[in-house]
Amino acid sequence: MTGASVPWSPLWQGLLTGLGWVLAQIYNLVPNYGITIIILTVLIRVLLLPLGIKQVKSMQRMQALQPRVKTIQQRYKGNKQKIQEETMKLYQELGVSPFSGCWPMLLQMPILISMYSVLRFPQHPSHLPASSELRQQVALQIPETPPKKAPPPTGTAFLFMNLLCPPLQAGSPSAALRDPGATKAGQRVAASYPIDCGAAGRSSRDFPAAIPYYLVAGAMIVTTYYSSRQMQKASPPGAQSQQQQAIQRIMPLTFGFFAFIVPVGLVLYWTISNLWQIGQQHFVLKAAAHAPTEPPKPAKAKRGFMSRMMEQAQTERARREGGAAKAKPKGQAKPKPKPKPGGKPSGSQRKPGSGGGDGGSRKKRPKR
Repeated sequence: MTGASVPWSPLWQGLLTGLGWVLAQIYNLVPNYGITIIILTVLIRVLLLPLGIKQVKSMQRMQALQPRVKTIQQRYKGNKQKIQEETMKLYQELGVSPFSGCWPMLLQMPILISMYSVLRFPQHPSHLPASSELRQQVALQIPETPPKKAPPPTGTAFLFMNLLCPPLQAGSPSAALRDPGATKAGQRVAASYPIDCGAAGRSSRDFPAAIPYYLVAGAMIVTTYYSSRQMQKASPPGAQSQQQQAIQRIMPLTFGFFAFIVPVGLVLYWTISNLWQIGQQHFVLKAAAHAPTEPPKPAKAKRGFMSRMMEQAQTERARREGGAAKAKPKGQAKPKPKPKPGGKPSGSQRKPGSGGGDGGSRKKRPKR
């Protein structure tokens, strides 16, 4: 699928071009591809720092609510649905979102996709400026016409790795990068570029040359798991839903698969980002643990997106359970029964002084 097939392509391509421009400017200052990726990672993490602090503060507020949550659990023991409804109502009243722990992790997904689009080569169009030094270094290995022999990795080498190579092809001096977007005479053609992903001068895969690739991929898997586990331990009991816990278990496995098929430069970015996240969570959680915990105050009238969604879900559930029956409004007077035609009025409907009953006109006593 080409970029022109989606309506938001100009905005997305502009974002990728801007990210590629920043990457090229850093490379001009520090002519090392690995150091350039690390510096860009730190800049992105600094921009996301306010969100991480807000996440920890939200978790601290949820910690302060745990006594009230336990009270709800004891009051409605055995009724899970009622416990969930009352707990979410408490969160809405105090403006606390139980989903705050997932937002930083989910927000990094579009950033990871954009970094993949910039660091993946060959690419069409290239998001690096045409006159930049980094673009020239990449073009030496991936020129417009695929070379017959893989050139040595000069400007993209870092810690005995070629950052253009995926770990799946690590150690092979005759690896190949596929180019799905190559065109010839206006038609798309299959093309591949030979690239050196191992020890130069060897004709077969060299396992020692693949060790640095595997170490970085393993570090990415371990740090992803440790970062998610760190936040899970810091969360108060019951603060994370089963869906959140499932996401935290599945994500390391998912990234473990992608770590071997994407360029190792992207794996390096994600590993450094995880290390930053782990350090940030350690210090922020430590500071939050020593800070005085105050019970949250009722939130203002403004509601968030998740609060509105939960309220709509509760309304829909109540509508399904209640069916078409509507509750009678409180305080409404009960209608008086209408007198039957031809019948005698009841005692409450008789007028004072009217005949009939004890309260009617007295009969004359017979004379003795």
